[in-house]
Amino acid sequence: MGGVAKGLLCTPDGNATLIERLIEQCTRAAPGCTMYLVGQATPYASLALPELADNPMGIGPLGGLRALLLRARADQSELALALACDLPFLDEATISALITPFCGVTRVPLVEGRLQPLAAAYAPTATLGAIDRSLSLGKHALMHVLDQLGPDVERLDFDAHAPTLRDWDTPEDMHH
Repeated sequence: MGGVAKGLLCTPDGNATLIERLIEQCTRAAPGCTMYLVGQATPYASLALPELADNPMGIGPLGGLRALLLRARADQSELALALACDLPFLDEATISALITPFCGVTRVPLVEGRLQPLAAAYAPTATLGAIDRSLSLGKHALMHVLDQLGPDVERLDFDAHAPTLRDWDTPEDMHH
């Protein structure tokens, strides 16, 4: 995206940035939830949200997820919702479908045969165990963590929600 923080791109309707829209949708779907910026949060300083540094640093999204889950466990939260900031169409209904009902197992959307681990509800303790097992094997891929979780992952058929989970990875994605 030419070095621009994706969350600061304007929504398709031009009324907000992607991150502002995401915060609004999360607040509607989960009133009272605590939100954190994970990873390189400097571009988002104006939002005044608490920040979590990747833990460990330098291993990609897994370090951010691990930091979020450590915080959730410390807060005694039963779930942590991990959402990428480049989901311009994610809405309250999709977020609600991710977190309800939450029965203590990680819930990951399955869209057109592909798991979407950056728009998922995680059970902190079980997932931290799976992350640490993956790291001990030198594996940094989110999919490896989901494999480690095995039966503790609920794969949600989200084909009906597919349009809301479309992300923006390239400038061309913004025009589809």
